[in-house]
Amino acid sequence: MTIWINEQLDPLGIIYACIACDSETEAEACHVSFQENLTADQKADGWVARLRTVDSWDDVPVNALKLS
Repeated sequence: MTIWINEQLDPLGIIYACIACDSETEAEACHVSFQENLTADQKADGWVARLRTVDSWDDVPVNALKLS
């Protein structure tokens, strides 16, 4: 099973927001939203939106909102 994880990370790499789901379509839409919600100042400071996959719900960060 593939789990899609969307994360917004601050310049230090700390997760600010995290949503996990098992739908690639929903994950891609969420990723676009995460990217668009970063301001120009945040991007300049090093904030990033990251989309990645894991193979198990056990590998999803604890603080994630989990959608199935």
